[in-house]
Amino acid sequence: MQTQTLQHSSPIHALQQHLPSRLHWNILKFSSTHKETQQLHALSVKTNLIYHSGISSRLLSLYVDPHINNLHYARSIFDRILQHPSLVLYNLLIKCYVFNQRSHEALTLFCDLLDRFLLPDNFTLPCVIKGAARLGAIKEGKQIHGLVFKLGFGFDKFVLSSLVSMYAKFGEIDLGRRVFDAMDDKDLVSWNCLIDGYVKKGEVEVAMKLFDEMPDRDLFSWTCLVDGFSKCGKVEIAREIFYRMPNRNLVSWNAMINGYMKAGDVDSACELFDDMEIRDLITWNSMIAGYELNGRFMEALELLETMLIGDVLPNDATLVSALSAVAGLAVLNKGRWMHSYIVKNGFVVDGVLGTLLIQMYSKCGSIESALTVFRAISKKKVGHWTAMIVGLGMHGMATQALDLFNKMCRMGMKPTAITFIGVLNACSHAGLVNDGRRYFNMMINDYGIEPTIEHYGCLVDILCRTGYLEEAKSTIESMPMRPNFVIWMSLLSGARNHGNKDIGEYAANNLIKVAPDTIGCYVVLSNIYAAAGQWDKVSEVREMMKKRGFRKDPGSSSIEHRGVLHEFVVGDKSHPQTDEIHSKLSEMRNKLKAAGHVPDTTQVLLCIEDQKEKEAELENHSERLAIAFGLINVKSRSPIRIVKNLRVCNDCHSVTKLLSGIYNREIIVRDNSRFHHFKNGSCSCKDFW
Repeated sequence: MQTQTLQHSSPIHALQQHLPSRLHWNILKFSSTHKETQQLHALSVKTNLIYHSGISSRLLSLYVDPHINNLHYARSIFDRILQHPSLVLYNLLIKCYVFNQRSHEALTLFCDLLDRFLLPDNFTLPCVIKGAARLGAIKEGKQIHGLVFKLGFGFDKFVLSSLVSMYAKFGEIDLGRRVFDAMDDKDLVSWNCLIDGYVKKGEVEVAMKLFDEMPDRDLFSWTCLVDGFSKCGKVEIAREIFYRMPNRNLVSWNAMINGYMKAGDVDSACELFDDMEIRDLITWNSMIAGYELNGRFMEALELLETMLIGDVLPNDATLVSALSAVAGLAVLNKGRWMHSYIVKNGFVVDGVLGTLLIQMYSKCGSIESALTVFRAISKKKVGHWTAMIVGLGMHGMATQALDLFNKMCRMGMKPTAITFIGVLNACSHAGLVNDGRRYFNMMINDYGIEPTIEHYGCLVDILCRTGYLEEAKSTIESMPMRPNFVIWMSLLSGARNHGNKDIGEYAANNLIKVAPDTIGCYVVLSNIYAAAGQWDKVSEVREMMKKRGFRKDPGSSSIEHRGVLHEFVVGDKSHPQTDEIHSKLSEMRNKLKAAGHVPDTTQVLLCIEDQKEKEAELENHSERLAIAFGLINVKSRSPIRIVKNLRVCNDCHSVTKLLSGIYNREIIVRDNSRFHHFKNGSCSCKDFW
């Protein structure tokens, strides 16, 4: 019985029981669900009551209601039966378009309204102003602003507040301020919009001054300032505002974590994270991205694991940071697990995730896997091509990198400035000086790309590696920007490799001006003097180093085995397998000696004078310890993959080439410059390293 009662009292039943002549639109007010509204719509069409203005208007208002929000049906009613739609119906539909992020259609409908000689009101104008702001339609927004004053709405606080918000979103904060200052009745929304606009422009001090003048504040006001000061690096001020907040929401907590991470204050970010009672995905992403930003890759991956254990599902941003952390550590097994997770959970790899996967595999030393990912992407974007070109160049595969670049251009893809950095690096690592010059000129003349200091750095490096030192010097002197540490170091290293003392002194003197604490500068300069037999100059450099108290950056090398990252430093004896490792080092030394290896001690610190001590120093370099560990533990058919934080020295490069042949092992070393693939006694860099 209860069910029958409900049926007879439904709006459908009521509509069926009334004759058309007695029908009134208020019968539809009982409709409250999408299904009921569609039923009424269908019945109205069937009985031709859809042409009754009251019925059609009521149906349209139901469809645009946020609880139902069926824009398709609303527009069909509007177009089908309303020959002379009222301003109210225009307003309803325009608002619905803006609500559904279809602001372009909202502005088109607004133009139609004006063509019908209908005058917008203070409900229409805020909606279309909001639509223009979302589209970034500055010209149209200014035209609407003019219309506001023509129609006499220059004192309406809701319209003016919308204009302040619009100009703030356009970045035209001065215009927004003029509107704001002309308002007699400034509401909280207008204050917040202006503060938000100043924050987004980076003018946080002006935003703070406005904040202090506000008669009332809400959570948005406080959070906006915290976020602004955090993003511009003024974390201390952000923290002060954060702790003054009467109530703190997740946005403010996340903003502070972000600010601490960007300022390098990881410990403070961790403290806040631990103090939070509630966390959202943005909180986790901020922490993981922050760890990655600060080079604490292992902690980033550990936090990802904690997040997944807690059933928090990652998004693309989470995986981007995590893949970057994997690439930083070069932990291939973890990278493969992440790739599997991405595929199994349906993430799309045609966008930025595809680019990061290519980069990750390239930096983990598996260029074959990077190529597999690249080939599997159906709709390749410039970022995918660039990542693959950079990866091939990094691995010394210059011919393949340049072929891929040329193929990309033939397909009509426009290379970016980053693409050309990859191309020039590939030329540098392979010693392709003519190609390097050609691609540098192509970038400028064919693609109109202005060279940055990175592009000049690549060109100088190519010239220095191949012995064109005078041309490199001339290029540096003609650069439109001040040469940096990297460029001077390239010239200095080139001078050492090609025995040019004069250019070496020139580069060293300029390098000391730019980066006086660079120990490598003094070591290389001393080597140049030693090669020229100028031992008095060698002594001068040695004394200079002693006075300045220089200490060489500690070299470290890491190798992943069975999911565990093993790290070694020079002379390390802390590893659980130390005895086995040093026994293997002794075996390696004997085999190298039998193969005729003579240690190259030219790059050992000058403070070590005894020849045997120098040789002992070389034998305990971190990459040798990592190689010994790999020979003991990594299966013979698998490559030994090592990551070093510094550039591989001359002697270790020669030694690793010999060891790859002696033990018949593939050894892949990533230093801070490039990848070296050692196999059968040779290296992929062909000594252009």
